[in-house]
Order: sequence, then structure tokens, then C-alpha cells
Amino acid sequence: QVQLVESGGGLVQPGGSLRLSCAASGIISSFNTMGWYRQAPGKERELVALTAITYAMPKYADSVKDRFTISRDYAKHMVYLQMNSLNAEDTAVYYCHANRNGNDYWGQGTQVTVSS
Repeated sequence: QVQLVESGGGLVQPGGSLRLSCAASGIISSFNTMGWYRQAPGKERELVALTAITYAMPKYADSVKDRFTISRDYAKHMVYLQMNSLNAEDTAVYYCHANRNGNDYWGQGTQVTVSS
């Protein structure tokens, strides 16, 4: 059973930074894709960043390009999302996601609130 556990969310002021972490129970190189999604109140869940061994470069939502960076640590089975220049529109629950052979796995989510 695959488990994804997020951490690192919290309250941050506009312009600030946070780094989210996702600990995977499996070997992350076995996943076809890994990424981060977010869901704001009253909105649908949306893709934030996606990475895969087959991608030359990670993929990002237009709204976070040049501000967010996704990275992986294969040795630690971790995936990270570095978020800089945060603004109120980034407020949401952030979910770690993985796909392996057509099966989707989700973490429980971590709340990110950007407010002064």
C-alpha cells in the first residue's frame, strides 16, 4: 500500500516562502509521475507541479511558474515543493500525488494560508 504524507504547510505572509515535503512509503523512482495539486475553497483541485523520470523538465501551472520548484530526493523517498513569492491566491490545501501503472495515490493534504 502506497502512503504519501505531506508536511510543511502553515501561515505565511504575502511575499514569503514555504517548502512542502512529501514522504512516500515506496521507492519514488517506481512512480510514473509525482506531483503537487492544490484545492482552494470553492474551487476544483488543480495541478501545481508535476515531475517524472521521463520528463526533461518538470511541468508547472502558469500561475506558479518561476515561483515554485518541485524536486525529488530518491535516496530519502521524498518530493518537495519550494514555494516563493507567495500571494493570497496560493492559499489552498496542497496534496501530494503519485501515479504508478495507472493507479493514483494521494496524501491527506497540508494547508497553506497566505495572509498578512
